[in-house]
Amino acid sequence: MQKIRFVAPAALLTISIFSAMLAFGQQVPPPPGAQAANDTARIPSGTTIRAELTTLLTTKTSKSGDPFTARVVEPVFGGGTEIVPANSTVEGHVSFVKSPGRVTGVAEMRLVADSITTPEGTVYTVAAGLQDAQGAEGAKVKGEEGTIQGSGKSTKDAAKETGIEAGVGAGVGAIADGGTGSLYGLGIGAITGVAHTLFKKHKDLILPQGTELSFVLSRDAVAKKAEKPTDTSSQ
Repeated sequence: MQKIRFVAPAALLTISIFSAMLAFGQQVPPPPGAQAANDTARIPSGTTIRAELTTLLTTKTSKSGDPFTARVVEPVFGGGTEIVPANSTVEGHVSFVKSPGRVTGVAEMRLVADSITTPEGTVYTVAAGLQDAQGAEGAKVKGEEGTIQGSGKSTKDAAKETGIEAGVGAGVGAIADGGTGSLYGLGIGAITGVAHTLFKKHKDLILPQGTELSFVLSRDAVAKKAEKPTDTSSQ
């Protein structure tokens, strides 16, 4: 019972100080770690960021390491709160470029998102790969690395095309030879068909401004919230 007599006055003193702080309008300090949690924003891993490209990219002129920007078109919410508003800016870089080949081979490009900046100034450093690209002619995204491929032909298609052109060329060669040398004409036609295929390069991949890109975060992105500007209009 004697311990209670000593503890009770201390508890009463604590309550009195707390009440006095409230009475004089002083703020009670938050629990440890609460302030840090309130100052940060988080984009969870697996979140999809949809944005429109604002930089023209093409396998003809773009190089690995070139930067690009895109505008977020759909806001992202987390815990009922908007964490990435529309019109936020995605910044990234080209990580791989492959020009289209002759006979076979298609143009390829990889894009990596590096950061997202909200209109208020909150900057997220992100690790995000491309999942989809819409609005670029003939472009499609393949593989886990998010490689964008342009239009082109497989080895089988190229061989078929060469055979057709060789056959057409053979007919032309035979006619040119007066119809008496089909084998000779076939040889001429085959050479013509192969040469035409070899020197016909496939199209470069072009991602025009407005191409809709979908990036998926591979890990959480945490950022310190930007401080809202103080309203001085009423002062």
